[in-house]
Amino acid sequence: MVVCFPDTQDDTPRIPIELSRVGVTGVKKLLKLNRGKKRPIILLPTFDAFVDLPNDQKGIHMSRNPEAISEVMEEVIETSNFEVESICAEIVSKMLEKHTYSTRAEVRMISDYMMMRKSPVTEKPTQEMTKLIAKAVGTRSKDGKITIRKSIGAEVVGMTVCPCAQESVMEADKIKLLEFLDEETTQKVLDTVTFASHNQRGVGTVLIEVPENQMVKGEEIINLIEESMSSPVCELLKRPDENAVVMNAHEKPVFVEDVVRNMIEKILQKFSYLDDDTLITARQVNQESIHRHNAFAERIATMGELKEEINF
Repeated sequence: MVVCFPDTQDDTPRIPIELSRVGVTGVKKLLKLNRGKKRPIILLPTFDAFVDLPNDQKGIHMSRNPEAISEVMEEVIETSNFEVESICAEIVSKMLEKHTYSTRAEVRMISDYMMMRKSPVTEKPTQEMTKLIAKAVGTRSKDGKITIRKSIGAEVVGMTVCPCAQESVMEADKIKLLEFLDEETTQKVLDTVTFASHNQRGVGTVLIEVPENQMVKGEEIINLIEESMSSPVCELLKRPDENAVVMNAHEKPVFVEDVVRNMIEKILQKFSYLDDDTLITARQVNQESIHRHNAFAERIATMGELKEEINF
């Protein structure tokens, strides 16, 4: 005999206040990305899924969120051609079908993403881990029309070198050199030698909205984030590789603000074909080595606003 349990969620709440996001976090799944003749990529993504809740309903039907995720993941198994941001969009669509009382749904996915690289000098093959991010937000209008906006992005660890500390070191060394060298020779030394500075492990994040019928590749985002810092980092470094990473980084010192501006410039150069209302998020966190705090910079703007700002 099937027992019908009451839907307590449909009761009227004691305090009639609308909630912006209610749902589940940390839903883990297995995902296989086929890439034609290349070997497939295996992801272990974690999903967060939310809907809004009106003020006349006690709770959402919570199980419908992981249910929507599972149903879409099963559908994905049947096809070999999909993007992670489109998966999030499909989950959002299913959630709005299941939660008829909700007008907004949001899904966010993050997963470790492995890329094969070579160390800079010895060219040793090495597996480098980054994070792939995808997001989708859906809204339902009063007439029932559903609009979904999806985004793709990445979070990448790199290395930054402080320009200010480097200038200070160079100035202090210049004073010492002038004690036994003339001005011209001292300047030649300064122009030749790479000066020390303090370093940070930088964490760069970019998230780009993807309009329908457009494509943005996650690997292209990963590359532009790395290129915006002083140097990429590498899991496997022999001594010549280590020397190259350190020297190259100190020849390209950047503030946390510089990194975000570099990201924006590269996004405009690489993805200028995207619509002007495409939302761009660029963020950098530098984990300081000589302070207990971290440095932070961020820009959130549309493609059109950024183009107008720098006359692109």
